[in-house]
Amino acid sequence: MKIYIFADLEGISGVSGSSFVAADGAQYAAGRKYLTADINACAAACFDAGADDVVVRDGHGLGNNVIWDELDSRVRLIQGVTPGKRFYDIEGSDAVILLGYHAMAGTRRALLEHTYSSKTIQNMWLNGRKVGEFAIDTAIAGDYGIPVIMTSGCDKLCAEAKAFHPDVVTCEVKKSISLQGAMLLSAEAARALIREKTLEAIAKFKAGKIKPKVISPAVVRKEFIERQEPMSGLCDNRITEVSADTVEKAFLNL
Repeated sequence: MKIYIFADLEGISGVSGSSFVAADGAQYAAGRKYLTADINACAAACFDAGADDVVVRDGHGLGNNVIWDELDSRVRLIQGVTPGKRFYDIEGSDAVILLGYHAMAGTRRALLEHTYSSKTIQNMWLNGRKVGEFAIDTAIAGDYGIPVIMTSGCDKLCAEAKAFHPDVVTCEVKKSISLQGAMLLSAEAARALIREKTLEAIAKFKAGKIKPKVISPAVVRKEFIERQEPMSGLCDNRITEVSADTVEKAFLNL
């Protein structure tokens, strides 16, 4: 069984503000350690549940955040830029886990809420529905016929995930207080919960109770924060929209 873990940083346990997730942030080194530890807890549970291959995609920013020499030695790690591919090496995976995710842009009092880029993107929609990164990435996994079985993050992310994909197992490692504040579980409790929820998700998947979220054809729309120069597929100079036979093609061609 191959499990694919796509790991973001904002929803990782212990992360409570932007100083943990920006490369020049005062607490970025701690954020990297917390990210690696959450991945290790999740990956160990995957192996204990019967996985013989666990692939981790370092998915925050430019993808160079995981501390390589502190990672579970059984894991295969993908870091850096992978042009034209959101989930590099997803083929052949049985299930996907979206670890350390965050709420979509505009979510009230959600920790570090944004959709892909807080600097450039105001909102995104998938087939007319306002969505965030959880929904887009779940639908991209669905393009390959692979289900997203578990996600971790704050309470706002967990509610958003359940609204889009009711069968997914959610792992609430903190509660959002504001854009730059959260109530955190202890490190021990958070990683124990990640383990518990990973085992629960794999058991639920094996029982046939979590199916891929397949959405096709797809229309993905992006609203920029600032007005843009004219480009292909433009609706106006602030909103662009792309239609394709898969979510991944539409998303990557925006």
